Amino acid sequence: MTFLDIITSGYAIAVYAIILIAIIALIVVFTMIGESRRSAGKEGKSVVTEHVASEKGEQTKPSKKGGASRFGALGDIDKQKDKYIKNDYAEDINLATFCDDFRNFAASLPTPLYYDIADIRRFVAGLGVSHILILQGMSGTGKTSLAYAFGEFVGNTSTVIPVQPMWKERTDLLGYYNEFTKRFNETTLLCTMYKANYSKDMYITVLDEMNIARVEYYFAEFLSMLELPKAEERYLDVVSDRWESDPKQFREGKIRLPENMWFVGTANNDDSTFAISDKVYDRAMVLNLDNKAEPFVGTGAGRVRISAEKFYELTKEAEKEYGLTSRNRRRLEALDGYMTEHFHITFGNRIMKQITTYIPIYVACGGEETEALDDILSKKVLRKLEMQNPVYVRNNAEGFCAYLDESFGENGMPLCKAFIRRLEKNA
Repeated sequence: MTFLDIITSGYAIAVYAIILIAIIALIVVFTMIGESRRSAGKEGKSVVTEHVASEKGEQTKPSKKGGASRFGALGDIDKQKDKYIKNDYAEDINLATFCDDFRNFAASLPTPLYYDIADIRRFVAGLGVSHILILQGMSGTGKTSLAYAFGEFVGNTSTVIPVQPMWKERTDLLGYYNEFTKRFNETTLLCTMYKANYSKDMYITVLDEMNIARVEYYFAEFLSMLELPKAEERYLDVVSDRWESDPKQFREGKIRLPENMWFVGTANNDDSTFAISDKVYDRAMVLNLDNKAEPFVGTGAGRVRISAEKFYELTKEAEKEYGLTSRNRRRLEALDGYMTEHFHITFGNRIMKQITTYIPIYVACGGEETEALDDILSKKVLRKLEMQNPVYVRNNAEGFCAYLDESFGENGMPLCKAFIRRLEKNA
């Protein structure tokens, strides 16, 4: 057989065909890879351009993401925004009746919840002072239940968020953008905040077991934002760039921290948790739930739908009507001097503002001025004694209790004296 016969045989032609097909396939594959890389390069450039424009405050160009939103749940809320806009709120209400009704409402639930009226007043007055409340005490005393029941009472179910031990930053609360799916992983809190910005309701967000992780880490940005005096300036970063398909209430990738939202953290103080830092305690109001209240028969009080605006109005009226008396103001100034001289502790402007706000609201809730003063001093001022030399505190404890009796009366400061004697015992 000649060479010509071999290269023109049927077998050879079949081999040629296979080689040709392989070459064509390789050309197609390399062409597709090249197109994909060019497309990715353009897309990446577009995203970078949008981000730079956003950082400069410039108008971004239309998104080249096929028009799909990366925020599915928030987009749905935009479509249903009318359901969050309500006007059926109670107007003829005062804080004393509000507290009594809440206590009776909780006791009338299918699974009754019993609270002392003083604790109810402290809870409501705390809401009037700060957007952060810490409910601490032994397990089983109804910390989470109190915050949840309040949401039911005002007609807007509280959002309970179980804090996780590995939380370290705000993305653990707000979510994050997934580069692989090109979608934002929206959290329950992010969705609740977005709804709250459409609504006038009071929103209660429960950070359950808040100190199982370090609060000052994952909640740091919230703490900073709540310090800003103007609510309209409180915006939290969600994403670093802006797409045209982003939710309507976003501003340059940020969401407004709603003025009608309160954060209620429950805390167990044991070996499995972290100590809550001064940075958090100083900004929060604190309620100790150490004992279960005695059962009683609730009157079957119904819900009281109150808007956040109305609640603020009631607290402002309380501050005008029940301002701190001159006598107790002088007592506070003298106590500040005593604490500075003996323990090198001073009230500070933030704590004084909290005291002068809390006391009139507590009185408007039906309590006594001295009760409120005793409560807030034990939690906001005397708590700082825990950081002092325990031996020194123990040696000066009885002298301090005698000073309180002389200034406020023998039975005037029971919570403060109990706190001091507890430190004395543990020293």
